[in-house]
Amino acid sequence: MTVPGFLRADRPARPDPVRPAEPAPVRLAHNELPFPPLPSVAAVLEQALANGHRYPDPAATRLAHRLGELVGAPETDVVVGPGSAALLQHLVQATCTPADAVLFCWPSFEAYPFVAEVLGVGRQVVPLDADGSHDLDGMLAAVTPATRLLILCNPNNPTGTVVAQERIAALVDAVPDHVLVVLDEAYREFAPAVDGVAVLHGARRANVAVLRTFSKAYGLAGLRVGYCVAPAPVAVALRRVTLPFTVTAAAQLAALASLDAGDELAGRVRAVVAERERVRAALGSMGWSCPPSHGNFLWLPSGPDAVAFAAHCAAAGIHVRAVPGEGVRVTVGGVGDNEALLRAAASFPGGWRWSGGEPGGSAGGAG
Repeated sequence: MTVPGFLRADRPARPDPVRPAEPAPVRLAHNELPFPPLPSVAAVLEQALANGHRYPDPAATRLAHRLGELVGAPETDVVVGPGSAALLQHLVQATCTPADAVLFCWPSFEAYPFVAEVLGVGRQVVPLDADGSHDLDGMLAAVTPATRLLILCNPNNPTGTVVAQERIAALVDAVPDHVLVVLDEAYREFAPAVDGVAVLHGARRANVAVLRTFSKAYGLAGLRVGYCVAPAPVAVALRRVTLPFTVTAAAQLAALASLDAGDELAGRVRAVVAERERVRAALGSMGWSCPPSHGNFLWLPSGPDAVAFAAHCAAAGIHVRAVPGEGVRVTVGGVGDNEALLRAAASFPGGWRWSGGEPGGSAGGAG
């Protein structure tokens, strides 16, 4: 296809868009919550529809204020955006030129290389440790004068591992002043010990930005709302590259209603965690390697069989997320969906061999 002259030639090419397939009967690829919106959230969504002819508050003022109270920061240090991935893109825009680079471990959230590619900045990739955790020493060693952002996904998507807060604080203190450390905490509600805002506030650190979202534990994936907590200069720079009106009134109201329903949402998180551990134990009893997870998903380090297992699941009407050559991430869904996954896992030829054990053995169990 001929590229028109008005398009920038320095932007990396991407495949032409493909028409999406019909939704699979079992959706375990996107780490969505298996529950519909709470009744109180549904009620405010109806209210938002009644005012659909009005633009939303461009700064999401009420939500930013409420979030500031929640995390103990001035609302001026809170930037609300259409999901944490979009806010990450804005952070890259605010900090990087084409001569700069972002640094992250792999495998991790697939948006990291995508954002760098779309914005035409460099990528510095460090492999995860053997246990699927971030190699902080390796990341620090990989920093160069071109590095502007160091991204740390905690808990890590897709492996489910966490990095202790004191280790993150030490990393933040060790990176050069020209590096902003971005802590992506999309799944922190499933791992209460994770708290990047405490790292930000500790020792009055000025080189930390924390990303969080309402898409996962809060179940608002379809409404697109997330937020960034950052020092004032970073927050100001972030607002400068963010278009107004990108967070709809419905998303703002739903997020506020969700914050008011803390007890109900905490109950849903507990239910997902309990189901996660049940599914993990069941996979372990089949002999699958299934390490502990601190998100609403499980990681099957299936190496060269990752794509084959994802295709096996797709043939059974189940969508999972394969990272070719690395493994497969499966969302913890409703009980029926999880049972479908377990049937697919039980029928996959030789899946047990990934654990180094025997079918029905103890390798990869829930311990």
